[in-house]
Amino acid sequence: MDIASLRQEYMRESLDEKDVARDPITQFTRWFDEAVAARIPMVNAMTLATVSAAGRPSARIVLLKDVDQAGFVFYTNYESRKGRELAARPEAALLFYWIELEREVRIEGRVEKVPPEESDQYFSSRPLGSRYAAIVSPQSAAVPDRATLEARFAEAEKRHGDNPPRPAFWGGYRLIPAAVEFWQGRPNRLHDRVLFRRRPDGGWKIERLAP
Repeated sequence: MDIASLRQEYMRESLDEKDVARDPITQFTRWFDEAVAARIPMVNAMTLATVSAAGRPSARIVLLKDVDQAGFVFYTNYESRKGRELAARPEAALLFYWIELEREVRIEGRVEKVPPEESDQYFSSRPLGSRYAAIVSPQSAAVPDRATLEARFAEAEKRHGDNPPRPAFWGGYRLIPAAVEFWQGRPNRLHDRVLFRRRPDGGWKIERLAP
């Protein structure tokens, strides 16, 4: 396969800085709703990039579980690799890529844990099996084999029944955006890029970036 020859032309939409919402959360919600309406699979899947204390980057896919004017919320094991990295350096980047709409959203900002009661509420809403998986998985740690995990899962089911408590090592994070970029594919690679950058007064500066 000649990978270098793989190409795609972008023809669907345009994005003008004069037409976007005045704040990035409103603009994101507008695009997210359009992605939902387009029936894009896993529309809330996003890449989360973190950096270790030594400056080593890592990235993985997580799921957006809430968004409002305060920021973007996801949930995970606080003791996982990403949890340890966020504890050491509480800043991160998110990336949404909706290829069917030829759109991308990049978000950068600081990260903080959501309040425990917010994590409790979300945890109790998860499918029962997902709650048990969160309890028994030492996420990112080496395990002897799958049988070990399945045995821990079965033991937790016997102990907790239908109402397992949220473990203290599992909960939510909120990324508070400092910069949000909206990317719309355009013909000839002259893509539209509109950047929202937070001003010291809390408002937003909107500018066009070169593709």
